[in-house]
Amino acid sequence: MISKAGQPNRVVSGMRPTGRLHLGHYHGVLKNWIEMQHEYDCYFFVADWHALTTHYESETVSISDNVWEMVIDWLAAGVDPGRATLFVQSRVPQHAELNLLLSMITPVSWLERVPSYKDQQAKLHEKDLSTHGFLGYPVLQAADIMLYQAVKVPVGEDQVPHVELTREIARRFNFLYGREPGFEEKAEQAIGKLGKKGAKLYRALKTAYTERGEQDAIERSHALLSNNQNLTNAESELLYGYIEGGGRVILQEPEALLTEASKVPGLDGHKMSKSYGNTIALRDDPARVERELRAMPTDPARIRRNDPGDPSLCPVWDLHHIYTDRNTKDWVEVGCRTAGIGCVDCKQPLIDAILKEQKEIAQRADEYSQDPTLVKNIIADGCERARDTAEETMDEVRHAMSIDY
Repeated sequence: MISKAGQPNRVVSGMRPTGRLHLGHYHGVLKNWIEMQHEYDCYFFVADWHALTTHYESETVSISDNVWEMVIDWLAAGVDPGRATLFVQSRVPQHAELNLLLSMITPVSWLERVPSYKDQQAKLHEKDLSTHGFLGYPVLQAADIMLYQAVKVPVGEDQVPHVELTREIARRFNFLYGREPGFEEKAEQAIGKLGKKGAKLYRALKTAYTERGEQDAIERSHALLSNNQNLTNAESELLYGYIEGGGRVILQEPEALLTEASKVPGLDGHKMSKSYGNTIALRDDPARVERELRAMPTDPARIRRNDPGDPSLCPVWDLHHIYTDRNTKDWVEVGCRTAGIGCVDCKQPLIDAILKEQKEIAQRADEYSQDPTLVKNIIADGCERARDTAEETMDEVRHAMSIDY
């Protein structure tokens, strides 16, 4: 699907407010956000409504505090409100409106086949997830993305099916509501504005795509329409949809932007996760961090100091891949395999690197912790920008559905 006319290179991503973030969040998500904010028009949001899809009971009392603690971690980690729009999902009511409208056209069978649906029910078996909100959360996620006409959504491989569902919902919406009365007549009138040569080329490209399936015809038509000064944005969008045999592009089909997620082991060797109770928080107590890292399990074959080990069997080795340089890793690998160093020796460079990183983050966080109004003002400004952008999309959606009375 071609991008909408004049569409910025926009990225949308959100996180559930679970409170203070840990090293897994930092190396798995936040570092990617920090890089992307220099390349894309980024919208990063607190997904507080998504938190309610699984934590709709007593946990709601902690959501408010968790929101602010998480945003402080974002800012302390390096997410820049001058480069990205930071906001809270529930402060932008257009998310709920688009979610409702999209739910009217999304088949239940599409939602039931989402891989995480049954997986989450199995993992959270102690909770009653037989709710409309839990079944429909992929629709809310699609609304979150399409409300800002995002062209990219940063995800890990396990989240790609969610982006594909978003594309399917966008495609269905555009098919149902992109064909206004007199659609083909309007498209032909717009083609006339391309000039004799431009119109001939456009028709040839349309034939190449619709009859022979030539994908490069889409890109060439995009360039043709983008460079034509005689077309309005609405006419360009009309012709983008027309060349594919569809209607006007109202909601953008986003693409998954696969991001590298560092494998961050928890203190027990398993994946770092709050549900496992094995995390190191970004703003953790230094004494606790050092104590817990020293007690972290290593290669089980190294029972005694002079037993040789295998770094590939040691969760501490995964932390070395994140925190230490090549020379240190070579020293650890040789020392471990030959029993030239002990596990305590191996851990010390990690302890030093993690404490140094956390000290810098904690210092930046202090500014925001000591002045809560600073954080709330940043979010208030971001929410205002998000609402303005979201309302532009909703104006188009309401008009397309003929409910803009």
